[in-house]
Amino acid sequence: MQAPTRTATVLLQARPRATAARLAPGLYRIDTAAGAGPDHRPAWLRMPAGQDGRAPSALAVMLHGSGGEPEQGLALLEPYASRAGLPVLAPASDSYTWDAVLGRAGPDAAHIDEALGWVFQRHAFDAARIHVGGFSDGASCALALGLGNGGLFRRVLALSPGFVPPTAPQGEPEVLVSHGTADRVLPIARCSRVIVPSLRRAGYAVDYREFDGGHEIPAGIAEAAVQWLLR
Repeated sequence: MQAPTRTATVLLQARPRATAARLAPGLYRIDTAAGAGPDHRPAWLRMPAGQDGRAPSALAVMLHGSGGEPEQGLALLEPYASRAGLPVLAPASDSYTWDAVLGRAGPDAAHIDEALGWVFQRHAFDAARIHVGGFSDGASCALALGLGNGGLFRRVLALSPGFVPPTAPQGEPEVLVSHGTADRVLPIARCSRVIVPSLRRAGYAVDYREFDGGHEIPAGIAEAAVQWLLR
């Protein structure tokens, strides 16, 4: 499969493992250390109630937008993720936005890898249901991270992305892209209406949803995204 762009991609090493450990429902702070700057923020994991403790869980890694906090990543799919029992891991970028968006090598991938390793040690997750997504700059980063780590991430959720950062493709993850037709921050004509055809030409299966609105995530899109991730 050909990707829209090619360059070196950081391959994440963390993988789900067979474990009898289970995390109780709640909110967990994960302090990552690899290459962290003085203002680095923790990642957060929300384990919702209502999961079957015998079955491995799905997991969505959700990335905040430029200037955002990891708590924004936790909130992107709420309340639908919690209602559906979907755990969400929300890392923090080391800078004001993600390294992939800035076009440079940096600590963000190491932080995400470390956070994934933390959760995989403490809870049984289903290797076939590990997904990555984000909003705005987080969506652009999710595209790079997901397409470049298709051996880990099975689905990539891009909510109002700006572009696809250069990445070396691995695997064939499914992609869902949504975008508001009145988006003035990242205009749809030069963003998703360019991204989606490029991904399809490269052979990716893309579910594309436009909506009447701006730079936002309408409730209907968030709900549909959760259903798509758990399909």
